[in-house]
Amino acid sequence: MMKILNHIFKTVFISSILVFSACDSLDEINENPNGVSPSEANPNLLMPSVMRPAATDILNLGYGDIAGAMQHTQKDGWFTGHNQFDWGLRDWTGWYNLLRTNKFLYQRAEETGLEFHKGVALTMKSYIFGTVTDLWGDAPYTMALRGDQPGLENEFPEYDGQEVIYPGVINDLKAAAQIFATGNNEGVIPAYDLYFGGNATMWHKFTNSLLLRYYMRISEKMPEMARQGIEQVYNSGVYLMGADEDVVMDYIGASAGDSWPSATDFDAGSNFRRIKPCNTLLDRMLEYDDPRVSVWFRPVHCRWVEDTSLPVAFDPYIRENGQVLNGVVSYQDMVYLQKIAEGNTYTRHYNPDLLGRQLDTREYVGLPPMLQGPSDHNLNPTGGQQLENQHVSQLSDHYRGRSGGILKARIMSAAEVHFILAEAAQRGWSVGNAETHYNNAVRFSLQTWGVGDSYNSYIQNPNVAYDGSLERIIEQKWIASWTTTTESWFDWRRTGFPSLQIGEAAPEPQIAVRFTYGNNEINFNAQQVAKAIDRLEVTVGANRGQNNQWAKPWIMQGTGKPW
Repeated sequence: MMKILNHIFKTVFISSILVFSACDSLDEINENPNGVSPSEANPNLLMPSVMRPAATDILNLGYGDIAGAMQHTQKDGWFTGHNQFDWGLRDWTGWYNLLRTNKFLYQRAEETGLEFHKGVALTMKSYIFGTVTDLWGDAPYTMALRGDQPGLENEFPEYDGQEVIYPGVINDLKAAAQIFATGNNEGVIPAYDLYFGGNATMWHKFTNSLLLRYYMRISEKMPEMARQGIEQVYNSGVYLMGADEDVVMDYIGASAGDSWPSATDFDAGSNFRRIKPCNTLLDRMLEYDDPRVSVWFRPVHCRWVEDTSLPVAFDPYIRENGQVLNGVVSYQDMVYLQKIAEGNTYTRHYNPDLLGRQLDTREYVGLPPMLQGPSDHNLNPTGGQQLENQHVSQLSDHYRGRSGGILKARIMSAAEVHFILAEAAQRGWSVGNAETHYNNAVRFSLQTWGVGDSYNSYIQNPNVAYDGSLERIIEQKWIASWTTTTESWFDWRRTGFPSLQIGEAAPEPQIAVRFTYGNNEINFNAQQVAKAIDRLEVTVGANRGQNNQWAKPWIMQGTGKPW
C-alpha cells in the first residue's frame, strides 16, 4: 500500500483541495463536486506530497551535479554543469512550493488535533529550510510563506541570515522530537507515511539525527551550542543506530517521477552512460580494497593490455577472448552487455613505447576531474556524443534499473550519524569513544550496500583503520555518502576534507561552494536579494559578480575553510 500511494499521491492531493472556477457573481463559489474544501483536507493526504519530492530532490542533487562537484562521478557528455560547476542562476521555487504545502499540513494537523502530523510537518520544515540555506545561504525564513497575507513585507519577504535560520531549524527539530517522544501516532494512516509507516519512534530517531547533523553544521560558528546539543542527543540514546534504520524512500518505477533518475531516458540509457566514476573516488577505493567498488561500478567493457611487442602504437580493433575481431573497433553498449554476460572477455593491445604514453589498463577505470575532453579519455575510439567509451567504467548494472534493490532515495543514514559522533568525540566532546563510532559508521555503510561481510578485512586496511585524525573520519564519510553527496559537500566546506584538486578545465581555482540566487528572486524580490548578496564574502571569481558559486555565505566566513 505504501508503494502504491507513492505513485498516486499527486492525484489524491489535487482532489483534496478546493477548486475555484468562474461564477456569475463575485460572491459565489462554484464548488467542484469531486473536490474537498481545504478546511476538510486530511493531513494524511498531504504528507506524501511533501515527503516524496523532498526525498527525490535531494537524491537528484546527490546523484547529479553535486556528485560531480565532490568528484564521486564525472560525465563525458553534456558535462559542463556536472564537472565544471556551470550551474547558472538557480531558483529555489520547488523547495518553497514544498514548504507551502508543508505549512498547510501543519495547519491542518493543528486544526484536527493530530500531534503526530504536527511533528512530521516540523521535521520536514526543518529539513527543507535547512537544505535551502545549506545550498544558497541567506534566505526568506521568518517572513517566508506569507504571500496570502496583506502587506509588502509579506509580498517581498526579507532574507534572514544563516545565523538566524540554523538555530530556527534546530528549535523546530527539538519541538518535533518532543512530540515523537510521546510515541503518539494517533490518526496516522501508515501507508501515507512514506518514510516510516507511522512509526513515531523512528521519526524520533530521524529528528534527533537531523539535530546531530545541524549541530555539527554550525560547529565552527557556534561551537558551544553545537557541543551541548550533540552531547544532549547522544545522552538521549535516540538516533539512528544501524543500517536497517537508514532513512530511505523506495522508487516504484511506475513513471518517470517514480523511477531512478537516469533509468527513464530513451535509447536504452543514454543519460545513464554519460555518468562515469571519478578517479578521485575510484582510485582511493581501489587502493583501499573497498568492497563497494563492484556494487557501484562496472568493470570496463574492453580492457587495455600493454604490449611492447606490438609493431604499432595500438590495436585498431578489439580482441574477443584474445582473438582479433577484424573491422570491429567497438561494440555498442547493449551488445557488450550481452556478450560479456555470455562469458566473453574483450581487450585491445597498445605499445607505450610507440604511443608515447601509458593508458589505464585496470579492470575499473574512471575519469579524472574536470577534463577538457572527457569523452576521449583513455584513447576512446568513439568519442563525442556517442558516449560508447568501452575503456572507462560505467556505473553498475543496478543503476540501469527503474526501481528496487539499492535504487532508493537516501535521506539520512546511520553511517552518517556515527561519523558525526566520531567527529564530536575526536573534538573531545562527551559522546563516547571516537574509534568505536568511526568503526560503527564504516560497518553500517558496508551493510547498507550489502557487503557487510567484508567489514573485518576492510577496517584493518592501514588506509582505513582509525588513526585519530579528522581527515580519516571525513574521508570515509565522503566515500559513504555515495548518492547523497550534498552532505559531503557541506562537510568539505566546513573542514576542507577530503582533499580535492581541480582539473584542467576548472573555471576557477577552487571548487564551488553554493548555488547562486535565481532569476525569480532577482527579478521579483530585487531589494531583499541584493541585501543578501551584499552579505556574501567574495574571495574567488570576483569578476563574476558577488552572486557567484564561489562566494562564501555566513557559515563559512571567518573559518578559513575550505580555503
